Amino acid sequence: MKLERAEQPPFDVIGGEEVARRASIALRSDRVRWPDGEEADYRVVESPDSVFIVPFDPRGGTVLVRQWRHAWNGSAWEVPAGTLEPREEPLAGAQRELREEAGLIAEEWRPLGFTRGTALVTGRQHHFLARGLSRVQRAPERYERDMILRELPFDEALEAALDGSIEHAGTIASLVRAARALGKL
Repeated sequence: MKLERAEQPPFDVIGGEEVARRASIALRSDRVRWPDGEEADYRVVESPDSVFIVPFDPRGGTVLVRQWRHAWNGSAWEVPAGTLEPREEPLAGAQRELREEAGLIAEEWRPLGFTRGTALVTGRQHHFLARGLSRVQRAPERYERDMILRELPFDEALEAALDGSIEHAGTIASLVRAARALGKL
């Protein structure tokens, strides 16, 4: 079944202002007018796109990383992932993040499309399946000092995404899309 998308908003944007900006993230407030004349304010978080990578080895294994997520006041198991640099293409960002976080490079990259987070955030989440893996030196960023890597069977990672053990939405989407690409769903 094909789901159709609306190509135009059902309202007119009649004004807006940037409320706050910090580095690559901004909070915007847009004023809109509906066809019946009613007006409303929409809050929008402008953020860069991000990438999520499912490394898959010939034995059926993958890699997850555990990292403290300050906004959640807790840690999360995730696939290697990160934010794109300005003007960085998704594939280049995925290659960089896989090396930084997991200490891996891949010969084969398969794009798995993109998803979006909440309806308030502009950034897209690009998903990739990486195969033909080789180990290299990890290069974690400063805020990734606490990051722990775990190698495990892909099927266990997928089950953790499906049973709620993994809470990170981008990771869940990546694992499900990778499972479909691998013929497991």
